[in-house]
Parts: sequence; structure tokens; C-alpha cells
Amino acid sequence: MGVTVSDGQEFYQFDALNPTSILVVDRGVVVGHTRVLPATGPTMLSKTFAYLASCGAYVPHSRMLETSRFCVDTSTARLFADGIHLATMTLIAGILEWADLGGYSEIVTVTDVRLERILRRVGLPLRRLGETSRIGNTIALAGIVDVDAQSVQRVRPSQYRSTFTKLNRAV
Repeated sequence: MGVTVSDGQEFYQFDALNPTSILVVDRGVVVGHTRVLPATGPTMLSKTFAYLASCGAYVPHSRMLETSRFCVDTSTARLFADGIHLATMTLIAGILEWADLGGYSEIVTVTDVRLERILRRVGLPLRRLGETSRIGNTIALAGIVDVDAQSVQRVRPSQYRSTFTKLNRAV
């Protein structure tokens, strides 16, 4: 269970599940990405990092999504405020907007404590699902963020533009 690289392209087992990719594009260049899957199917949290959800509060449901592979190219990204990159804020806003348009109410993620701090600073507290764990050079954790239109508005940078439309999703 790991990442396979072929012809310079990474492929992970969860990429075979037809995930949604949310991209941040700045002047024609992709500077941010996350992968989105329904939380009710196989996910990174349920299959790879279940030990991070040790408190028992992780109950996947049809209105919950999992995001994974959150990445931003900070070498090209401009700063937004308080040292947070514009691409980071744009990606967070995009994830929330996409989820809200689809009628989702929660996002679960495995991330590191640095992103947890960013979320807290912008008014999106992450509800931890267990203890942290060192994975390589990262202190990882699992948590849930609530989704609603107010959260989208709170984090959306003034330069933010999306091409999302109302989603029709299977329940």
C-alpha cells in the first residue's frame, strides 16, 4: 500500500476510486490540489490511518467527505494574511464551497498539526478524532471540519473565483 510513480506521475490506490480533484490555478499554473472521496467508501482514514480515529467519534455518513493529498506549491504562491498563502486559503475555500454545493455537512481529513493551526486561525476548528502520531517528519492527526455557507464566506479570499456549480450527488 503506497504511492506508485510511473512516467513521473504518482498513483495511489485511492486514485482508482474515481475521486474528485479540486485544483487551485493561478495564472494558468496549478498551485494547489486536494483529492475528495465519499467518506462512506474506502478512504485513507478508514483503510490506512484508522488508528488516528481512536476516540470512536468517526462515523462516516452520506453527507461526509474525506479530503486527502492536500498540497500547495508555496514557492509560487502569494501570501494572503498572517503568513498564510493565498493558494492555501483558496484551496480551503474551494473544498468548503464544493462540499456545500453538494449538500455535504462535514469533511474528515488526515492532516498534520500545521494545517490544523491554519484552520483554527481562520475560524475553522478541526474536531480531533484521536491522538496525534508521528509519521515521518509530520505530526499527523485525523479530524472533522463542519461545512456550511458561512464557513465558505469566512475563508474566501477577495480574489477567489470558482467554476463550481450546484452538484447533483447520489445519496
